[in-house]
Amino acid sequence: MRLAALRHAGHPNEIVLALASLYFMFDLAGRLDPPPITHPQFYCGLAGLGLVWQFAFFVIATDPVRFRPMMIPSVLEKVSYVGALLVLYSRDRISAVQAATAVPDLLLAVLFVAAYCVTPRSQWARTQRQGEPSRESAG
Repeated sequence: MRLAALRHAGHPNEIVLALASLYFMFDLAGRLDPPPITHPQFYCGLAGLGLVWQFAFFVIATDPVRFRPMMIPSVLEKVSYVGALLVLYSRDRISAVQAATAVPDLLLAVLFVAAYCVTPRSQWARTQRQGEPSRESAG
């Protein structure tokens, strides 16, 4: 359980600041890696989605046992980015340097899987799995 808490509570401020700064680097992204962004709604939507997931990770960190089921979509969130970059790289749509940006997400996906495996199920989940009535239905 300690692994889960450490993973989710790790460097959150830096990631939130980096994602929030994307809103202010809109034009810079087009200059550094042409062509300019032509669909700002996708760019801003992706930045917002990343921020929302960071807050979901904060919630998971507050009570890993309670929010253990949310670790599964957390793995999918990380693996979806890794998978997308692998496909783009395999089709020569991005460079190796650009593909390498998937490494932190791959590492975090592995850590999420490890956290999921070592985090015990909640008492409620154990009673539901054993077929015992929950507190709500027993009353």
